[in-house]
Amino acid sequence: MQKLTEVSETALITLRSRVMEARKSSPVLEDPVGEECFEALMALAPDELRKRVMERKLSPVLSMHIALRARKYDNLCREFLEEYPDGLIVSLGCGFDTRFWRLGGGAVRYLELDLPGVIRTKQEVLKDRITYGMMEDSVLEEEWILKVKKIQAGKVLFIAEGLFMYLPKDKTIQTLTRLADTFTSSRLIMEVVAEKYTQGWRKKMVEHKIRKGAGSTAGDYYQYGIREGAVLESYHPGFKLREEWTFFEDPDLKPAILRSFRHIKSLSKTQYTVIADIA
Repeated sequence: MQKLTEVSETALITLRSRVMEARKSSPVLEDPVGEECFEALMALAPDELRKRVMERKLSPVLSMHIALRARKYDNLCREFLEEYPDGLIVSLGCGFDTRFWRLGGGAVRYLELDLPGVIRTKQEVLKDRITYGMMEDSVLEEEWILKVKKIQAGKVLFIAEGLFMYLPKDKTIQTLTRLADTFTSSRLIMEVVAEKYTQGWRKKMVEHKIRKGAGSTAGDYYQYGIREGAVLESYHPGFKLREEWTFFEDPDLKPAILRSFRHIKSLSKTQYTVIADIA
């Protein structure tokens, strides 16, 4: 098993959350390949990592959030492919995501990008199941953008699920600007956090909560945040805000009382998703 960086441990937490939800009697998300991937990783993981991250008790709200987010992104992918049947989906910081199979696999045009340790581990556990392209690179580098452009410069859907908030603000904005400079008739699905949680006591509070609840020792958490989704339009004239989504809006959210938070912006817009077209 490739040595995972501490930041990549969040990929294990995300996978485990999806699997926990998929194993419920009435799951909001079915993910059989995710379950297979998780079991293979459990068998390969060092004892310390398995006990600290993969066997640790997780908050049911956290696992529900991740499962509902995955389902929402799956549906957004299907909408994009209905509009652009020849569209290309690029999953940035893919981790141990198994969306390709949840979308039906086969003819779906799909690419994944992540750091070498994650990509190689995923290839090790899923082997010949992986029939799509994979790129070993940092999302902050320009090379992968040029590689994708050579494949397709339009009708590309970029997914950044739980990614950019962990990266430096200036480099994130630079990467997003490059996307808008390079691609047309495309779309971006990006999870974001409120800017106020990237600094001061709020940032420390979130870091403590995640370390305690998930067991990850990843160092610097939220670095990039925004005030509102429309901020994307200020980065580049090619960005046009399409939709904002928070899991508090989902009718399957449990306990149901949490749905009332959707009316309170300070709560619902702590961590949410922005969907923007790239003209």
